[in-house]
Amino acid sequence: MPTLHVCPLSRLPETLAETDARHVMTLMKAGTAIARPESIRQGRHCVVEVSDIAAPLDGHVLPDESHIGRILDFVAAWDREHPLVIHCYAGISRSTAAAYIAACALAPERDEGAVADALRAAAPSATPNPLFVAIADRMLGRDGRMSTAIARIGRGADAFEGTPFSLALA
Repeated sequence: MPTLHVCPLSRLPETLAETDARHVMTLMKAGTAIARPESIRQGRHCVVEVSDIAAPLDGHVLPDESHIGRILDFVAAWDREHPLVIHCYAGISRSTAAAYIAACALAPERDEGAVADALRAAAPSATPNPLFVAIADRMLGRDGRMSTAIARIGRGADAFEGTPFSLALA
């Protein structure tokens, strides 16, 4: 069964080694140079340069449909033969939002609340960026159910960085 793995930047090398992932999604603020890991072939590393904000803030890049579209396009092209690793700096907000979005996009029949509950069970510190989720909710035609589910699970436990976790697609 294909799985999504989420981790902070500091745990990326070990997460790649432990999962045998062949695809990586990096969500970092604009201008942060993150090289493609050596174990990942060209074309299998998606970099989304966006800030972890939910409202405009000077000097930051606000998430919009182009950022969420990159997430959706990359997961749609993922062959699902090996795990996909998604990371951001802390592994708490951008990456957990992207994993939630990916799980909802790749299993359109799956209940948004069940996906949110699985996310919370796997990652107590997960606090998915609400703007990422709201934009994806609109783009996927989920009629607000994704945003409602994420609001219901609420803010995760306080942490400097998240612990790596996996999220099954079924």
